[in-house]
Amino acid sequence: MSIVPFAAWAVLRLIPGDVHFQWVRAVAFTPYVALASVAVPLLALVSRRWTALAASMVVTGSLAACVVPRAIPGGNPPAAGPQLRVLSSNLMMGSVPPEKLIDLVRELRADVLTLQELTPSAAEGLRDAGIDKLLPYHVDVPVQRAQGSGIFSRFPLAQGQLIEFGKFRQVAAMVDVPGAPQVSVVSVHPCAPRYAERMECWADGLAALPLPDGPVRILAGDFNATLDHARMRHLLDAGYHDAAATTGDGLTTTWPYRRWRFNGWGIPPVTLDHILVDPRAAAGSFGVHRLTSTDHLAVFAEFTLPAR
Repeated sequence: MSIVPFAAWAVLRLIPGDVHFQWVRAVAFTPYVALASVAVPLLALVSRRWTALAASMVVTGSLAACVVPRAIPGGNPPAAGPQLRVLSSNLMMGSVPPEKLIDLVRELRADVLTLQELTPSAAEGLRDAGIDKLLPYHVDVPVQRAQGSGIFSRFPLAQGQLIEFGKFRQVAAMVDVPGAPQVSVVSVHPCAPRYAERMECWADGLAALPLPDGPVRILAGDFNATLDHARMRHLLDAGYHDAAATTGDGLTTTWPYRRWRFNGWGIPPVTLDHILVDPRAAAGSFGVHRLTSTDHLAVFAEFTLPAR
């Protein structure tokens, strides 16, 4: 087994930019490549090819350094404020039964719910099913098909600036959490880079997300990107913590959790759904949850906010 493909992958992964459309689609599978690369030094060891062993260990070590830290808990700041429970779900063009989503909100005692692919009929279904009794405050922009989003909250909120690229609406809100500074929340959903002509709106949608300055910020939703994409790494370098990686659950995959094929090939699951949190807040727990009629797992995290 040649080390060259793995070495090329490691070099491209370390470049601080998404170098090509095909790479944007491929880099999401870096955890699988890192795992497969382990076979090369083992084969070199068995065959007593010492130069190949040394080179392959460097490559495998580089890939492991990109991936393994997501499975190691740590990185929380000290925080002594109130708790905030955040749930996010991609509704797959409004297909999730409202009652199932409300049951999950009730079970997890979510304080903030961010939704992607929120359609007018899904928004109406949630209201009819009683979402206002659990999360009475909301900012939403329901749109047919995949471009709508919304934020529902237990606490009062005010609408923030809408982020829109490629007709994908990412709503934002300022949430008044008792005992904490105001929390800025964005329901994240840039368009998917499935085709080359959509890469620009995907890149612009991620680049427009606010950096962790000013108010305490939480970005929650379907990023259509993994932590191996350069634009996601830019958000982490700016100070955000990925809730899953902070709790040691960063290799938990979220899409597709049902069988999904592209151009005839089965797609192994990757981590597209995230909750990124301000460096002043601490992630206490993270989990994924199944909802019917969507190909994304819902993501949930509990945070300790800074005190006011």
